[in-house]
Amino acid sequence: MPAYFLYARKSTDVEDKQVRSIEDQLAELRDFAKREGLNIIEEFIEKQSAKTPGRPIFNEMIARIERGEATGIVSWHPDRLARNSIDGGRIIYLVDTEKITSLKFPIFSFENTSQGKLMLGFILGMSKYYVDNLSENVKRGLRQKIKRGEYPSIAPVGYLNDVRTKTIVVNRKKAKVVKAAFELYAKNESRLEDISEFFYQHGVITKGNKRLFRNRVKNILTNPIYHGLFRYAGEVYEGKHEPIITKKLYDKVQEVLRERGKPDRKANDPKVFCGLLRCGSCGMMITAEDRVKLQKNGNIHNYTYYHCTKKSKTMKCPEPCIREEELDRQLSEMIQRVALPEEWANELLKMAEQDKQEIAHSSAAIVQETRTEIQTISQKLQRLLDTYLEQDIEREVYREEKANLLSRRKSLEENIDDLEHGRLAWLEPMREWIKEAQTLNEIALAPSLSIKKSFAQKIFGSNLTLHTREARGIAIHQWFSLACAKENFTENNFSSEMVPSRGIEPLF
Repeated sequence: MPAYFLYARKSTDVEDKQVRSIEDQLAELRDFAKREGLNIIEEFIEKQSAKTPGRPIFNEMIARIERGEATGIVSWHPDRLARNSIDGGRIIYLVDTEKITSLKFPIFSFENTSQGKLMLGFILGMSKYYVDNLSENVKRGLRQKIKRGEYPSIAPVGYLNDVRTKTIVVNRKKAKVVKAAFELYAKNESRLEDISEFFYQHGVITKGNKRLFRNRVKNILTNPIYHGLFRYAGEVYEGKHEPIITKKLYDKVQEVLRERGKPDRKANDPKVFCGLLRCGSCGMMITAEDRVKLQKNGNIHNYTYYHCTKKSKTMKCPEPCIREEELDRQLSEMIQRVALPEEWANELLKMAEQDKQEIAHSSAAIVQETRTEIQTISQKLQRLLDTYLEQDIEREVYREEKANLLSRRKSLEENIDDLEHGRLAWLEPMREWIKEAQTLNEIALAPSLSIKKSFAQKIFGSNLTLHTREARGIAIHQWFSLACAKENFTENNFSSEMVPSRGIEPLF
């Protein structure tokens, strides 16, 4: 009988606050394993976020699977196993290499086929998308705050954060010192060190009761927030806060700084593929440089070459450089390998629509049945209360029975929410992914390098390397599953690959 590991995880992150508790997961999983006749040889319990790699208990479980101690995992949902691309990729790779032959989830149906692995990759990708989307929601809130002219960060020297209005207000005592410092420096008779001493004498100091560093003073004198504007993410916005100095005084200080200080260094102009690949020999990042070739006939040619930064302290990297045009060609071919064929896309979209109709029809009946059971429990609670008030049962019995009934009713209410919303939550992202995967051939042939870089990062994550002038990489999540399905595809098995025994939807 195949051996399974049981894995339950609950993090303390905000996005996990609706996820079942560890005890609830264990109870459900043990009951599920018993119904399915699964041989659970060990349970792994972890209380840690899965947004980033490095969970020790998860890593121990994976290591033991790689040693062959078990060939299956039982968990509540794929997002309990991974919410990041590295851990998700490890699960899919172990399935693809048959180290894992079975994954069991009470609310998700997985079959070890090419199409099943494609869906697993998609669901794991969705788990990461959920975490990323939370970050985007926070950023969107900040952008709205900025548009309203509200400073979105910790108040600078001279201001205070008003927790009631979520804005900044003038600190009357320190604002006078800041204004005096601007006026003093505008006379062009003081150094930045002198302004630091001025701040120190007037109580504007660090948290460690020390003088402000020279760079900190310069940051204050160049901060436009003091005359009514503010910078955020490299852009300047008009603020609603009260200014401390005039724009005229601020401009005078900037003029003095330019006269007394060194000119700013020219910002680097990074090439488009920088930050995308690592060296295949030493693991350092790949950088780029421009080179000019002068011909004897006077013609001038400009080229961009990518090569290892050669910053490794343990080895001398032997890797040669590669022209940007050649690297572009190789990345384009790699992107084309995971492009979704039009016939597949049409079939998947058709199956998704069929599943939508079936889910909507089946959910309605189950929801009605569940609501009837909830109503029955509410009646039982009322009868239980009446029995207790008539002193027919003891207090402890009443409290225990009440807790059980409330727990059951809460579970049923959550089930209704899952049925009404959760069972179709995957559908729209699935459609968007299909349309996106369909366009990869066009993207690979397009001239825009930045778009290719964006999709290469999405498809390969941090797996891209450059070795002997050859770009290499393993696709992640659903892209890896799609690549495997295309590699194993033949005309004879198209029907069995695209139409499994069940629909493509996760079962909730």
